[in-house]
Amino acid sequence: MDADLARFLRDELGHAPEGNAGIWTVRGPVWLWQGSDGAPAKGSWYFLTIDGETAQAIRAGAVNAAAWGSVYVEVTIGGTTWRTSLFPSKQVGGWLLPLKAAVRKAEKLVEGSVVEAVLRLA
Repeated sequence: MDADLARFLRDELGHAPEGNAGIWTVRGPVWLWQGSDGAPAKGSWYFLTIDGETAQAIRAGAVNAAAWGSVYVEVTIGGTTWRTSLFPSKQVGGWLLPLKAAVRKAEKLVEGSVVEAVLRLA
């Protein structure tokens, strides 16, 4: 279903349209958040960027936005599944998926690792 149509139906009907069942697979590199000075701060977060058609589909399917427009998801990378939030990013025109330390450790992820994540709206 077209993302604009899905968004219109969600807004008009008050629920997400059926289709794709809210499951997407994304692939990309892990990157480290840089502070305003261009250097990572101690305890900086790692992310996976979600953009393009997948970002549009998530935006269209998300009906329960949380704080700052975030969206609750269940994520699987490798053998690790957890619940988290996607955060909207105007800069990338999509979403940022935070990768907490326990996930990075379990899946042996470092900055630059290319990962495949399966996302499902929660």
